[in-house]
Amino acid sequence: MKNLVVLFFITISSVAFAQVAKYSNEFLSVGVGARALSMANANVASVNDVTAGYWNPAGLQLQKSNLQIGLMHAEYFAGIAKYDFIGGSKRLDSNSVAGITFIRFGVDNIPNTTELIDANGNVDYSRLKSFNAVDAAVLLSYARNITQVKGLKIGANAKIIRRKLGDFGGAWGFGLDAGAMYDFKEWRFAAMARDITGTFNAWTYNLSDDVKQTYAITGNDIPSNSIEVTVPKLILGATRTWYVWKNRISIGGEINFINTFDGKRNTVVKTKAWSMEPAFGLEVGYKGFIFLRGGLGNIQKAKNVLGSDITTVQPNIGVGIKYKIFALDYAMTNIGNVSTSLYSHIFTIKIDIDKKLIK
Repeated sequence: MKNLVVLFFITISSVAFAQVAKYSNEFLSVGVGARALSMANANVASVNDVTAGYWNPAGLQLQKSNLQIGLMHAEYFAGIAKYDFIGGSKRLDSNSVAGITFIRFGVDNIPNTTELIDANGNVDYSRLKSFNAVDAAVLLSYARNITQVKGLKIGANAKIIRRKLGDFGGAWGFGLDAGAMYDFKEWRFAAMARDITGTFNAWTYNLSDDVKQTYAITGNDIPSNSIEVTVPKLILGATRTWYVWKNRISIGGEINFINTFDGKRNTVVKTKAWSMEPAFGLEVGYKGFIFLRGGLGNIQKAKNVLGSDITTVQPNIGVGIKYKIFALDYAMTNIGNVSTSLYSHIFTIKIDIDKKLIK
């Protein structure tokens, strides 16, 4: 088992050598906000709060308060991986909003056994150390109403990415996103283009002789400084909300079509260059106070124990409460659709600060 953990985390981050990398920066595809996660990430058209900085920056223009703050914490794989979000958005005027989003996905305190055995072949536990594998990003967002076209909102993100594997290596990256929303009668249509110019991660490595020797012994290529490119992704969405029982009950639904262009993926529709998967979300609210949500996503083809082809679906559910300036959302998601041990519990807190409350 010597050095396996170190090898795993370094290898998965050195897949590209100055070329396009499939599944690059996938930590930015997990999603933020318990509302969206409970609706299977179908959120690019209905998002209307601080989390829009991630889902679709154009949605920031829909926030009703002058200033909003959001916090989320989630744990995956029985608490091994920690996923955190903090965001803030501020209305600049009636037609524009700015926001900032911070995301961190990390596995902390990973044992580093590269120096566990000394030069004489003795196991020395005093030489055992640990390191963190962390992916982090900062998104700077801006949204604006296009007054010349009724119902049109646009937004953009500039994102800075930092990925670090202890002292072994790390990367700095930069990319741009663009989003739009258009209201037509009772419907809202949206488009979110992530990494529209390609997001570039510049990897540098600082490997000790022990790690290089381990790579050589195990037949792995020694990673070298390289550029990793994330290709664009296009998400299209549509949403509508119906009101019944004297407008006391709201029923909102959204459908998204997630289009990727980094080669064939295990999705509903796929070609050698393009893949598409749908996601569906539903939200039922009562008096704008309590909400029940659900969604279906991550629809894939798989094989059962008999070797037959089956279609798997990831179901998510959640609830939310909004009272005056506070909102608390909860989601239960099944990240693997394999066993109940993979269910994750996610909470998000949002606080609206109206202009009259700001000193």
